[in-house]
Amino acid sequence: MSRAVEESNRAMLRARDAMDRAYAEPLDVPALAGIAHVSAAHFIRTFRATFGETPHRYLQRRRVERAMYLLVQTDQPVTEICHLVGFGSLGTFSRTFRDIVGESPSAYRRRKAVAVDVPSCFIKAWTRPSATAEEPVTFG
Repeated sequence: MSRAVEESNRAMLRARDAMDRAYAEPLDVPALAGIAHVSAAHFIRTFRATFGETPHRYLQRRRVERAMYLLVQTDQPVTEICHLVGFGSLGTFSRTFRDIVGESPSAYRRRKAVAVDVPSCFIKAWTRPSATAEEPVTFG
């Protein structure tokens, strides 16, 4: 791998790490591109080429993943969870959650309320949303 490709990958990882840390905050492409030290258009293209999805879709998945945890582990209302994970409206949250998980947040909570005696690391691996419904993202 060339030095330029390695540096580009590191820049994309820095931006993705920032998204992981601040997923609940308002994030925009120009700010993330600044973290990666590239233009906004180049950032979107390179992020997608590196991780197999757009920065926006990655951020949505990250927020939904956190919401999935909160729906099962807390008694907070769905609307509260929606705002805690960074969505501005319940409608957008519910639509995005359904697109990624395949069911509404309330239905997910009801289904997961059944006690399961499985280690949490297995549950997390099994329930983590994939980049696409058909095929998980693989690196390498």
